[in-house]
Amino acid sequence: MSYDRPHYDRPHRGGGNRRRYKDDYDAHDRRRESFESPEQILKNTIIKLGEVDPTQELPRLAKQIREQVPLSVPVISEGIRIAVTEQPYKIPYYAALLRLLHDPTEGENAESSTSSSLGKQVLEDFWKGFQGYLDKLAWRDVRQCIHFFAHLTVAQVISIESMSALLQSFAAVLDEFGVSYGRGRNAALCAIEGLIISGAVMAKSSSSNTTEIIKTVQNYNDSIYSPKLLVQPAMSLFTESRSLENADEVIDTGLFVLKALDSSEFLEASESFPQPYLDFPDLDPTESAPFELPAILVPPEVIELDGLATDAGEDAQVKKEDWPQYFFHLFDNETTPDPATPAGFLIRSQILDTIDVFEVNRKECARLLLEYPKWCVPGTFKPKPGAPEPEFESGKNWQLESTVIETVLGSLYLLPESTHKTVYHIALITELCKLSPSTVGPAVGKSIRRLYIALGEGLDVENARRFAEWFAVHMSNFGFQWVWKEWLPDLELSEQHPKRTFIRRALEFEIRLSYHDRVLKTLPEPMQNDTTVISDQTPGPAFEYEDPTHPHYDTAQSILSLLRGRSKADEVLSHIESLKTTLESSGTHMHVDNTIRSISIHCLLSIGSRSFSHLLNAIERYLPLLRGLAGTDTESKQDILSAVASFWRLNRQMVNIVFDKLMQYQIVDPTDVVGWTFENVGGDAHLSGMRPMSLSAFEWDLLRGALDKANGRVMVARRKVAALRKEHDDSVARVKASGGADVGSIEMDADVKPFKQDDSASENPQLTVALKAFASLTREQKGALARTIEGFVSCLAPSPSAGRQNPHAETVITEQAWETRVTWTADEWNTWETWGWYRHFCRTYSPYLRNYQETLGTVGFAKIEGSTSPAAKLMKKTWGMATGQES
Repeated sequence: MSYDRPHYDRPHRGGGNRRRYKDDYDAHDRRRESFESPEQILKNTIIKLGEVDPTQELPRLAKQIREQVPLSVPVISEGIRIAVTEQPYKIPYYAALLRLLHDPTEGENAESSTSSSLGKQVLEDFWKGFQGYLDKLAWRDVRQCIHFFAHLTVAQVISIESMSALLQSFAAVLDEFGVSYGRGRNAALCAIEGLIISGAVMAKSSSSNTTEIIKTVQNYNDSIYSPKLLVQPAMSLFTESRSLENADEVIDTGLFVLKALDSSEFLEASESFPQPYLDFPDLDPTESAPFELPAILVPPEVIELDGLATDAGEDAQVKKEDWPQYFFHLFDNETTPDPATPAGFLIRSQILDTIDVFEVNRKECARLLLEYPKWCVPGTFKPKPGAPEPEFESGKNWQLESTVIETVLGSLYLLPESTHKTVYHIALITELCKLSPSTVGPAVGKSIRRLYIALGEGLDVENARRFAEWFAVHMSNFGFQWVWKEWLPDLELSEQHPKRTFIRRALEFEIRLSYHDRVLKTLPEPMQNDTTVISDQTPGPAFEYEDPTHPHYDTAQSILSLLRGRSKADEVLSHIESLKTTLESSGTHMHVDNTIRSISIHCLLSIGSRSFSHLLNAIERYLPLLRGLAGTDTESKQDILSAVASFWRLNRQMVNIVFDKLMQYQIVDPTDVVGWTFENVGGDAHLSGMRPMSLSAFEWDLLRGALDKANGRVMVARRKVAALRKEHDDSVARVKASGGADVGSIEMDADVKPFKQDDSASENPQLTVALKAFASLTREQKGALARTIEGFVSCLAPSPSAGRQNPHAETVITEQAWETRVTWTADEWNTWETWGWYRHFCRTYSPYLRNYQETLGTVGFAKIEGSTSPAAKLMKKTWGMATGQES
């Protein structure tokens, strides 16, 4: 018997088998590969137009489309429709493609020449998709299609009359009775941008109604004056001017551009955007008549009515409000496009649309934004470093990176909330910096410095908070590298000056993203040694009873030992009651209940302070203990909240988190948190003495968390009631359909019993309970909103008998005081910031304030009813703007 190694390369041995299996696997794998059909290849080719040079690719693509066998018009139309709505910067080139397809092919016979050209067939199918977007009121897609039609009008593919009628249909929306601002703004933008692109040819037509469209938009814009004052990026409390030096409102700017173009017969428009279709010969209307766009009617908004009302008969349905859009300017018109010009207006619109479309892929979005000059008129932007100089000087030569960063930040700083989540804008800027650090980095640095300067010029408090968030996250992504020495002179300013406040908050956010010592080392020595800039203590728990010399040290240790031993909640409560009796009998304590609650909460938070999971476990295990400590009275709940704030005073983020968990487990109500916020803190420094009450971004975060919790609960309850009502109605319908017969055999959810024909909603136990819960949560929601208004009144317009007066509330809102703001003290800056948070509260929660305006206005402003003080008047005026009562 041989022990030699077998020869695996011989037939029918392992080696050969392995090769055969590999070959079989490769063949099987190839069989599983998906191959694109010719139609899919063509569609993808259409979508990828312009990857090298769109001008040279257009004739080849048109030829490829015509040679496709069999020719599928829907495939071609779908490819163009996808490209138009998802790649708005390519729209002029797709218009040029359709212009080529509109030409008759050479050697066409008589029969084919009488039929519609390929371009018309594609356009007819494209119109079906546009009608679908319109029916769904997908406004961005509708507007991109309007751009496409406008370019085709200039290319003589679409008739001027039908394009004019299309734009007039959108202008007619603005004359609708009670049109919402969101609907009106979107329709106005469709008309404005369509006119900017096609106005040059429409102005030459006798049937054009350009002047009428501009007048309609102007009348609508004049009717929405007051709301614009609440959403300006720079806060001005003493003026009602809606024009700002460093910001513009999109409809105002669009109208300005249209009027300037109309007065010059749209001469400047042709130089503002690419028109590649003008390189082709003019179409002969006798041989190829222009396409007539069908007439449209913009469908009305869909309003869902659930039939729910509050106890006071108020509508409980809340519709999100749209507000005017102000975009902040960071650079001069020599550096970035002036939005008050046709080119600048359309460039910003296309960049914003690109940001919107590619929200799902920030990396691709960043790449496309840096390639944007490829789709603009040559010379619009400066060439990249090392690139050949342009053949001619356009007189523009804007900086691409500054333009993109300004537009992204403009979108981020829209009020009351940005179009997308803050993290998307931050991540997009990060990707831009990674792709081109040498060019984007300086633009970001300049933007930070311009925004920092704006802080002292009245930048809105919410935008200042977002600026601090973006700055901190951006620094964390790039090693916390910043030239802090530039801001050392500002340490001489008041501690509550917006610049000082920004530095403090930004560093607090940076510490959350890293750790205290890491951030401390990045600062110059004067800042390291200033505790008003950065705390000298690392964020963490502050267990008040940890010191053995504390008089309640032994008491706290006895509770801690039970909690660490995972004793039952009943046992801990019994022990706490015995401790309370001991303290009462000693006669040395005036507020025994308050002391016991403070010790117990500190001990519970101490065992949960190691991590977030430890905190959740501690709260969930000892929910009966927390409910026993909270009781039913407001004072007990206030004590619990005060103990939480005391324990986490060195880490304010945890205060917000624990408050949220206490509301989630219904230990405290949102109204309790709102009340505590106004009673126990005063500005960024936690002022709790007799100084004026004021709010900072930290207190606003507490208020927002409480109000969002109350509003969210009502929303969930409404959905549950609607679902139960639908189940009830379906059951009744089944009974009626069966003629009253036994419906026990009908399939239904196990938890829902069949109803008899005479059943009412009140006889459905589940629905009855849900309705009661909805009514209770609605009262809680209105209570939290009313308590918030009362709190702001106490801060900004306290009654003469109030213990904590605020003499600055009426002075900081005057123009004279604002001009001398360099002399303001900390209290004056705190008061100014509180006015900003009141404005932000009104615009953020305006949908709820509108629904309950009678109740909230009566209860919230009861203390200043009839007051003629400037502060009271401004509060009511701001309230009127938010609720639509102020014209």
